Amino acid sequence: MTVNSAQRDAGGFLTVSGVLKNTSGDVAVVSSHLSGDETEIIKHGNSLGGATLLDSVGKKRYYVLRDTDGRPLTTTRLSSLDSGAETPVFMQFPAPPSSTGEVSLQLPTFTPATIKLS
Repeated sequence: MTVNSAQRDAGGFLTVSGVLKNTSGDVAVVSSHLSGDETEIIKHGNSLGGATLLDSVGKKRYYVLRDTDGRPLTTTRLSSLDSGAETPVFMQFPAPPSSTGEVSLQLPTFTPATIKLS
C-alpha cells in the first residue's frame, strides 16, 4: 500500500488516501484481517476498518470513523487483486490536533508507517 495523502478538513476529519497494489505474479487475496476484529465493522464485509493512527507525541490512538449504521468510513468490498492490479483506497479518522505533524499508520498485516499530515 502506498499512502498518497493525509489531509485534514474543516469538519475535524483526517482522510488518508492511497493505492493498494498487487506487485506479485499471482492473484492476491485481500486479507480479512484488514477489517480488524470489531464485530460492528466485520458485519459490513471486508474493509480497511482495522486501521488506526498512533500519535506518539500526544499519546493517543485514532480509530477509523463509522457512519450511523456502523459501517467503517473506509474502502470496503475488498476481495482480491490480480497480478499487477491496483485499487484506490481511503480511510477517514478524527483529525489529531493541528500541532500534530505526523502519525504512525497501523494497518493489520502491514508494517506501521509514519505519515506526514497536511
